[in-house]
Amino acid sequence: MTWTMYHLQSEQFSSLAEEATRKHDYTHAIEYYRLAAEQETLALGEIDPSKKRTYAITAVSAASLWYKARELQQAQSVAYMGLATDALPPFAVKELQELLQYIWSEDARQKAGINFTEGEVLVSVSGGEVVVGGAPLELILRKVDEVSKIFYRTIELLLNRPFRKRGAPSIEIQEQFRPWLFQAPAGSYQFAVRIERPKQMSFFPEGITPEVEQITQKFLQIVKASVDDPERDLVELVPNQEYRGAFLKLTRNLAPTGKLFGQLEIKSPSDVSTRPIILIPASREIINKSLRKPDREDTGKTENKVVRLRGVLRGLQLDNDWLDIDEEGQAQKPIRIYETGEAIDDVVGPMVNHRVLVDVVVRPTGKYAYRDIQLEE
Repeated sequence: MTWTMYHLQSEQFSSLAEEATRKHDYTHAIEYYRLAAEQETLALGEIDPSKKRTYAITAVSAASLWYKARELQQAQSVAYMGLATDALPPFAVKELQELLQYIWSEDARQKAGINFTEGEVLVSVSGGEVVVGGAPLELILRKVDEVSKIFYRTIELLLNRPFRKRGAPSIEIQEQFRPWLFQAPAGSYQFAVRIERPKQMSFFPEGITPEVEQITQKFLQIVKASVDDPERDLVELVPNQEYRGAFLKLTRNLAPTGKLFGQLEIKSPSDVSTRPIILIPASREIINKSLRKPDREDTGKTENKVVRLRGVLRGLQLDNDWLDIDEEGQAQKPIRIYETGEAIDDVVGPMVNHRVLVDVVVRPTGKYAYRDIQLEE
């Protein structure tokens, strides 16, 4: 058989694997990926060495398919074979080296005896103060916290939990769905996140296992929709308006302002066919446009004026409907902003003692009414 025939069969099995994954039939998905990997490896052996780019693409594909099939030793062998080729293009060398890092990490996790839900999220930040392999500690800690908050909201959505406006996720959810942070291959600055599979599924409704397995996939879909098309795709993914607003604000928190760093990338290491999600400063404006509510009654009244305040968030009591900021360049006591009913702990809590932008409506009495808040890095 020729390269074309083996490669075509590999694509057919890979398509079946993706279809099984969409149906949450992971047993058959893994088997189809194994068959696809076998055919792609046979295709690799039929390539004329002079066709360097075809060889490189096929080598990366075969190693990735073995990885998806959870055949780590086979994936590693194919990656090594590809890297042993002298004329391998730089892009393929980079992808195979990264894949080896994932293989070694996955092998270590399996040996540790910890079970995780399907998939992994790789987050990388770059630009500004970020250098290769290093970044300001506060920035990375904040991004890890923001990613975990979106994961917990995704879990609550999949479990059909009522929207949580105040406080942390329930102890039950925190104990059963623990996010894990893993070292990632060297890049600008990268970290990987996986969700531990619940040890006691009896805590949850019968038949919820498929939803548990798609946590990472749903996380990626929600973040992508929040950035690409919040008015259509996100509405379809998240019909609940309160959840949708929370996801938009949490995703906006992830996006850079351009002052401290320039780009945040999110991708699934096991799915090289899917384009990464890129968040840049312009992503904030896309989300802001979706969050604005021009149909608010008070914004159409001439006696109310919408303004933006800059300052440091000094305190908040959302249950009592207020927050305080020290306005930039002002020495007087903090400005108190009322009507914080739309604010949620996940978004506002981590902003205390940080510089923020607060959109408010100024009432005729001079009272400030809350409309929105975001970090000003």
